[in-house]
Amino acid sequence: MMAIVGLVVLLAMVFGGFAISGGSLVPVLKALPFEMLIIGGAAIGALIISNDTRSLKQLGGGFGHILKGPRFKRQDYLDAIFLTVRLMRLLKAEGAVAVEQHVEEPKSSSLWAEYPALLADPFFVHLVTDTLRLLVVSTGSVSSVAIEDVLDTAIETHHHDAMRPAEQLQTLSDALPALGIVAAVLGVVKTMGSIDQPPPVLGGMIGSALVGTFLGVLLAYGMVGPMAARLKAIIEADAEIYQVVRRVILASLRNQPQPIVLETARTAISPANQPAFTDVFEGLRAK
Repeated sequence: MMAIVGLVVLLAMVFGGFAISGGSLVPVLKALPFEMLIIGGAAIGALIISNDTRSLKQLGGGFGHILKGPRFKRQDYLDAIFLTVRLMRLLKAEGAVAVEQHVEEPKSSSLWAEYPALLADPFFVHLVTDTLRLLVVSTGSVSSVAIEDVLDTAIETHHHDAMRPAEQLQTLSDALPALGIVAAVLGVVKTMGSIDQPPPVLGGMIGSALVGTFLGVLLAYGMVGPMAARLKAIIEADAEIYQVVRRVILASLRNQPQPIVLETARTAISPANQPAFTDVFEGLRAK
C-alpha cells in the first residue's frame, strides 16, 4: 500500500511541480508513449537476455511482495517459536517415533495444522523437517556444531536465491539512465533528419528527445531503484523467521534451559515483530 502512495506522491510532485513552474505537459505527454516504448522495451529485452524463466517468474513475484509487504507478521514469529520448541521437546521426550508423522507428512500433521501460515512456506517446512530428520537418522551421534553448519548453509542458500529479484531490479535501475540516453540519441537522430524544418519544429523535436533522458533517470532513481531497496528490506525481514528455527534447534541440542531457548529465539526477531517476553512464555505454557 505504501508503495502505491509513494508512487502517487512521486508523480504528483514531479509533473505537478513542472506544471506549476510554467512548463507545458503537452510535449512531455505527447512524447511519453514513444519514449516509454523504447526504454521499456529495451529494459524488458535486457531482463530476458540476462535471466532464465525461473528468475523472471521470481521477479514477477517480487512485485507482489513490494505491494504486500513482509509475509510474516508478529504472530507468525510467535508460532515459529512454539512449533519448533514443541517438536524439539517431543523428540527429546518421546523419541523419533513420536515426531515421525510431523516430519514425514507435515500436511497431515495435527501439530502443523495449528500453524497454517508456516505450513504454507515450503522452505520453512523443509528447514524444520529436514533438520529433525537428520537428527533422527544420526541416532544422537551428530554434534550441534555439525547441525549449525547444515542450518547456516541451508538458510544462506535460500537467502541468496530469494535475493535474486531485488538484485535484478537494482541492475535494471543502474541500466535505465543509459537506456534513456539511447532513446534520447534516437530522438536527436530523428531531429537531425529534419534539420531543414523551422526552429519551432526543431525545438519541439529536441524537447521530445530529451524526454527519453528524463524518463530513464526518473524510472531509475524514482521508481525501480526504490523498489529494489524495498524488496531487499522485505526479503531481509522475512528471513528472520528462519533464524528463529535455527536458534531454537541449536539451543535445544545444547541442552539449554527452556527459558534460555525461548529468549535466544525471541531476541533474534527485529523490534517491529518481536513479541514480548511474557507473550512467549505464557503462550507456550498454554500449548
